[in-house]
Amino acid sequence: MKHTVTTIQAMRDNKETITMLTAYDYPTAKKVNDAGIDMILVGDSCAMVVHGHPTTLTATMDMMVLHCAAVARACDRTMVIADMPFGSFQYSIEDTMKNAARFITEAKVDGVKFEATPHHIEKTKAIVQMGIPVVGHVGLHPQAVGALGGLKVQGKDIDSARKVVSEALELQEAGAFAIIFEAVPAKLSDYVTRKLDVPTISIGGGPFCSGQLLVTPDVLGMYDNFTPSFAKQYQKFGEVMIDTFKQYKEEVLTGKFPGEEHSYKMSDEVLEAIEKEFGAA
Repeated sequence: MKHTVTTIQAMRDNKETITMLTAYDYPTAKKVNDAGIDMILVGDSCAMVVHGHPTTLTATMDMMVLHCAAVARACDRTMVIADMPFGSFQYSIEDTMKNAARFITEAKVDGVKFEATPHHIEKTKAIVQMGIPVVGHVGLHPQAVGALGGLKVQGKDIDSARKVVSEALELQEAGAFAIIFEAVPAKLSDYVTRKLDVPTISIGGGPFCSGQLLVTPDVLGMYDNFTPSFAKQYQKFGEVMIDTFKQYKEEVLTGKFPGEEHSYKMSDEVLEAIEKEFGAA
């Protein structure tokens, strides 16, 4: 059964932990879906881990719609959430609504997520009123990396902690069905999770949230440029890939690959007829 807002909320109410990973392509999303992960975030992190940019700010609507559509086609169980990129919601409510609608109509995702602050609460309400499920995002906002002076933990001092709490409460009031806590102290995430009635999902927010999220290339050990301290590497697929590619190169250079079993056959009669028509090689 495909996960929906209702089933995700029920997991939170029943104290079942929600699992979430990122995905940006069909093959990876299919494996995430088949593994039984509850939610996928098609994050604007694709600008970094797929396209090689230094930040998420270069992700565009067209880029995100393309990745989201590929992921959505792979998922018959996992709920797919599109991450609205920088510039897609910072302008008018109308622009935000149109961009959110593109993810639903073109990419066929199940909902959207954006780094809504108090300045964007009306936009959250507007998208929810359209009938589009919205995931909120508090704590570290990677799209504001310039203003924040880097990717820093949010909520350690009274002012930033107050900001995390107030934004989470306002997002719930605006209709967000879940809220992501990024790079927030565990004690603060625990406090806000107990205050809220909607699921909270941690990416560097500690163990007390309703669920956990990680970036899949971090989990697989496939992205070396930057690894946040909260990420856990479960495999070293990057090293496995390098070793595999080296083995492939060696087999090609030594003639071991392709072998007879990797080659298509034809009859001698056909080849003789070709040589007769076109001349010997």
